[in-house]
Amino acid sequence: MRPLEDHVAIVTGAGSGLGRAHALYLASQGAKMVVNDLGAAAAETVAGEIRTRGGHALAIAASVTDEAAVAAMVRQVMDAWGRVDILVNNAGILRDKSFAKMTLDDFRLVVDVHLMGAAICSKAVWDIMRAQRHGRIVMTTSSSGLYGNFGQANYGAAKMALVGLMQTLAIEGEKYGIRVNCLAPTAATQMTHGVLPGTSLDLLDPALVSPGLLALTGDDAPTRAILCAGAGHFARASVTLSTGRYIGAGEGAGKQVVANWDAISDRTDEIVPTYGFLQAEREVASAGLADTAAVAE
Repeated sequence: MRPLEDHVAIVTGAGSGLGRAHALYLASQGAKMVVNDLGAAAAETVAGEIRTRGGHALAIAASVTDEAAVAAMVRQVMDAWGRVDILVNNAGILRDKSFAKMTLDDFRLVVDVHLMGAAICSKAVWDIMRAQRHGRIVMTTSSSGLYGNFGQANYGAAKMALVGLMQTLAIEGEKYGIRVNCLAPTAATQMTHGVLPGTSLDLLDPALVSPGLLALTGDDAPTRAILCAGAGHFARASVTLSTGRYIGAGEGAGKQVVANWDAISDRTDEIVPTYGFLQAEREVASAGLADTAAVAE
């Protein structure tokens, strides 16, 4: 059997580009595909490709920002196949401009599609996956969110927010068998033309990204992973926490932070926290150790 045989997968924004590549790849691994896109014709074209290759596919036109339309899509999938195993939140748009020239309307629009769209779709399948005690959700983040890119304040903010959404959903979904991860792709699509040079675009076939989904959606998938993929190259990104330095209170604390900046920033023995409160726990423990040392003296 193929590794995703009898799994049901939804890919949003799958009518072209990276979403299309994702849908074709997951179908090649045995998944029954739900090809979602704003345009019905584009979605049906990709679904037709899958069926021509012997796969199973539904084409469903819906905006990821429309809660009612997304709910209707999920009901249609459940009526057809009775389960949802995989959700790949891929749909997105660009409205690139420097922050000085960017309107707040364009900021809101990008955040609405990328962040709220992913939240709406994830919410629509969450209870189903909990009841199944099995689910795989992939958020599409970006190097623009992880590391920043000129002219992409709105896009970068939305993409980093998806990492935060992934972190918490992975924690909440763990006991229900739901694993949530991020994919940070680099691919030649309509969204990247004009952003990347032509020589790079030639190497960045979207189909070279999609195999990373098998690791993120299979039965042995990790959770809370950020997989960076492009041109056939795969790497892991992590949000880390340095060991830091205890400074304490007092009027001179600010100056001590400045004076100890290099030690605070030292990445030796940095960790990837398993949950957010670990930071607070370590800070309190550090302060307690400092108090104990002071008493001992």
